[in-house]
Amino acid sequence: MSDMIDALPEVEVRANVDARRFHGEVLAAERPVVLKGLVAHWPAVAAGRTARDMNAYLKAMDRGAPAPVMEAPAASGGRYFYTDDLREFNFTKRQRGVSETLDLIESHLGRDDAPFVAIQMLPLATHLPDFTRANLLPLLPPQVMPRLWVGGPLRTQTHNDRDHNIACVVAGARRFVLFPPEQVANLYVGPLDNPPPLSLANPEQPDFARFPKFRAAMAAASVARLEAGDALFMPKYWWHHVTSLSPYNVLVNYWWGDTARGLESANDGFLTALLALKDLPPGQGRYWKAMFDTYVFQVDGDPLAHIPPARRGLLGGLDPRSRARLKAELKTAYLKS
Repeated sequence: MSDMIDALPEVEVRANVDARRFHGEVLAAERPVVLKGLVAHWPAVAAGRTARDMNAYLKAMDRGAPAPVMEAPAASGGRYFYTDDLREFNFTKRQRGVSETLDLIESHLGRDDAPFVAIQMLPLATHLPDFTRANLLPLLPPQVMPRLWVGGPLRTQTHNDRDHNIACVVAGARRFVLFPPEQVANLYVGPLDNPPPLSLANPEQPDFARFPKFRAAMAAASVARLEAGDALFMPKYWWHHVTSLSPYNVLVNYWWGDTARGLESANDGFLTALLALKDLPPGQGRYWKAMFDTYVFQVDGDPLAHIPPARRGLLGGLDPRSRARLKAELKTAYLKS
């Protein structure tokens, strides 16, 4: 069924995107974009032409701090997914030295019986700070910290992030199948309380008899193919299925944008809605759905046009003083629960 992925429309490709165009056009459009050759000038990309050279480049910067490592048996086929009962994942997580793990990954190349080992989400600023200084991404402010991913021919099941993401391919090649955020109902997502929640439907081998709504998700999907030096911008909440297409792969990514906390966190607001609204009787549920559609998401346009601006209250927008007062009232209400 890989023909189905091959037939998907390609994600838009742009070249020579500077910081001004990125923030003014790409980020503002809230659509995935391939940033062709964005990091082709990196010394790391030049070093990544072979696994041995790339590993030597990384090991020379190793400060000795343990790295987050994921391991899955050979029988997994490199697909990071759930166990059959959805209680756990089919991989283990542990801490292991960077250089030791890189040697292990290299020793597994070409072995069909080898387990799948990968360095995941390694914070480069603390573990390989020389890498960060030598390989700069001028699109983002310096406080946005890069993370390193190294492994073999892995497949990461469809999931999404609460942050914006720029994923930069340093070595190997990767394919991203992307689904818009609103396709969540067609993706058959696993348990939300076992993060990250993964789609149970596999775009590489779709089972439409078991997951019939997934056909609609595939109809809305697009695909991005990246070579070394390319990058992909994914706005927050876009679902993505990632396939490492080479025997050895290195990626650096940047997450940013999920800064709201507590009462202003969209995710915490969603969890509060699960608690307060999900089990209401149908009539009450319809009322609150209408309230959210009307006043929060404004699906039918401005619901306040008939009210003078001075009389719109909380619905008309919050200045810093009103925002602080509302947060104080909500904190008091939550403390009573």
